Amino acid sequence: MARLDAVLFDMDGTLVDSEKVWDVGLKELARRYGGELSTPARTRMIGTSMAESMDILHIDIAQPWRDPEESVRWLENRVGELFAAGLLWRPGARELLAEVRAAGLATALVTATRRNLVEVALGTIGAHNFDVVVCGDEVGRTKPDPEPYLTAAAKLGADPRRCVAVEDSPTGVASAHAAGCVVVAVPCEVALTPPDGVVEIDSLERMDVATMRKLVAGRAAA
Repeated sequence: MARLDAVLFDMDGTLVDSEKVWDVGLKELARRYGGELSTPARTRMIGTSMAESMDILHIDIAQPWRDPEESVRWLENRVGELFAAGLLWRPGARELLAEVRAAGLATALVTATRRNLVEVALGTIGAHNFDVVVCGDEVGRTKPDPEPYLTAAAKLGADPRRCVAVEDSPTGVASAHAAGCVVVAVPCEVALTPPDGVVEIDSLERMDVATMRKLVAGRAAA
């Protein structure tokens, strides 16, 4: 029976309900430029890099000439203020993370969010809960490319095929699946159409370490 090497967690929308915080910052940024962010554009941003999100926003408000770096600086400062006020856990996330740690399993946080904001968020979710943290500005290609999850597994000395990745967004699911991980998808802000082999659940309250071990063993036996 194949063993479970590690559990790799996404952050925004998976562990913490931070997508709503990003909503506030992005809408404020659009209004700062005299525009209004549309719902379809906001949906396309979920799980993408900061650079991609700024491109989407600028095009959506018909100001493609805007400097993305300037927009990122303003947005990160604003979202950092909101993160510092505290983040809400997604249902079952804190309990699952605690169970994984209590089982002695290696863990990684794998996020498209940049390091400076992740450090603020770790004030809520706890840096001690992760052996490795891989941020969006620390890889050459971010989600949906497999590089973030491959990087996390390599840093842990783990086989991606024996890792469970927990994700909420289409880009995150695609990244973890392409890396060869066993993927547990728990939708938050957008509906998912996960590829074959991805396990979709409606809440992390329905997931535990025993089930993760069975998923990895089942993959190996298939």
